[in-house]
Amino acid sequence: MTDNPFAAGAAYVDGRYMPVGQASIPLTDWGYRRSDAIYDVVSVWDGQFFRLDDHIARFRASMRKLHFAPSESDEEIKAIVNRCVALSGLRNAYVAMDCLRGRPAPDKPYHPAYARNYVAAFAIPFVWVMNPEVQARGGHLIIAETLRIPRSSVDPTAKNFHWADLTRGQFEALERGADFALLLDSDGNLTEGAGFNVFVATDGLLATPDSGVLEGVTRQSVLDICEELGIPCQVRKISAAETREADEIFLTTTAGGVMPASRIDGRIMNNDRPGPLSTRIKERFWAKRAEGWHATPVDYTAA
Repeated sequence: MTDNPFAAGAAYVDGRYMPVGQASIPLTDWGYRRSDAIYDVVSVWDGQFFRLDDHIARFRASMRKLHFAPSESDEEIKAIVNRCVALSGLRNAYVAMDCLRGRPAPDKPYHPAYARNYVAAFAIPFVWVMNPEVQARGGHLIIAETLRIPRSSVDPTAKNFHWADLTRGQFEALERGADFALLLDSDGNLTEGAGFNVFVATDGLLATPDSGVLEGVTRQSVLDICEELGIPCQVRKISAAETREADEIFLTTTAGGVMPASRIDGRIMNNDRPGPLSTRIKERFWAKRAEGWHATPVDYTAA
């Protein structure tokens, strides 16, 4: 038991800090009513942020792409997420930062350009998109019938709240007895899934989609590891057929790292266990994290 009111998580909303259970936004704001918001998520493991500057830079880039301009600077946002973690005291945390659209003042045109923008953030105990038990046996994947929202309509490189297609894909996965769904674009090429990028391996060659996807920070970390280990990896188009016939598949995300799969559309890979290349990259990812790779220590005195 603890007497810290922030032990379950700490939040920041529009200039104020509070326990995460008390955080709220107005029902009338377009951030809620229209999903008119962008976000980013950075992890803390063993008291250290991973690639914090990269996440802040992507958050700012997402804001620019979707016309958000909050009052907080990048350094102020960095201090906000640090304080959320410090208030909670968490050593392993899932840390989100959002920028939301309010609504225009009564004397302004009813247009998003005139709506106030504001920042929210929170730190809660670390979240596993694919829990360690599922990772150990390998995730079971499907290719969904639902298509990814086209990038000509919603730019996937701006991390956004438009998840209707991803959510629908997840229900498809549930109905088909799988853990996660992979979505294709309208040309039948692989994109991503609900909060993760995808890598496929065939004959020792890795590939990850080149478009229609968020440019994930963990995805980039895998590309860096492949270069370090001399593992060939291409960023290119990947067909549904190549995905279904791959030797190995793994997913990457801030909330879970490198997450191997063992089945795709019911086909068993690697004796129904994570493959050797996926396992090697996953182990190297966490080993480098433990060594302090791209680490920024949390300043717990900021509470």
